[in-house]
Amino acid sequence: MVGLVEEITLLLLRDEGGSFVRVPTVSLRYSTAGAVLMELADANRIDTDLQHLFLVDATPTGDALVDPTLAEIAAAERQSTRYWIERTAERADDIRKRALASLVARGILTEQDERFLWVFKTRRYSATEGQVRQEAKLRLMAVLLSDDIPDPRDVMLICLADACGIFRALLSGRELAELTPRIEQVTRLDLIGQSVMRAIDDVRTAVAAATAGHL
Repeated sequence: MVGLVEEITLLLLRDEGGSFVRVPTVSLRYSTAGAVLMELADANRIDTDLQHLFLVDATPTGDALVDPTLAEIAAAERQSTRYWIERTAERADDIRKRALASLVARGILTEQDERFLWVFKTRRYSATEGQVRQEAKLRLMAVLLSDDIPDPRDVMLICLADACGIFRALLSGRELAELTPRIEQVTRLDLIGQSVMRAIDDVRTAVAAATAGHL
């Protein structure tokens, strides 16, 4: 099974060239953190209400991408969802690297190192099993083009895609404008997804205010 961290990583991979869609760093890190917490919620290890995120079951899931966060939650006092988003986001870069390594190890992605001007090294990926990535895209579009109540995991994936701005890369401007009401409707169905968006919006507001103060 491909987890949410891995699915969002696959969705960020460009169709051509093996590079990733550029998204703001804070959006990517917070979305990665959200994916970890959503995975734990889906595995019935944690739950949330409007104020708190709380432990349900401390038993490890067996997923190395999410179990370190589960162990932290189990060892800590009860905190808000926002707290755990920010806490997990501190490790988001490492989590994404592990997700990529997992996708390569399972043959879903292939990895290739390249050098530019013999100095700068970059790493590119190509989808070996394109159906895994394509299936994630098709699931997103099926939900957005339908009025049906979506599967909870599809809700989670749409929340994450919206949070890190993937829809701007997947959809034309006209399509995005037409589907935005449905995206907003779906993202209201997941409390963790809402917390991720609020955290990102707060950071953007703070950065904008700081920038304006220096003009």
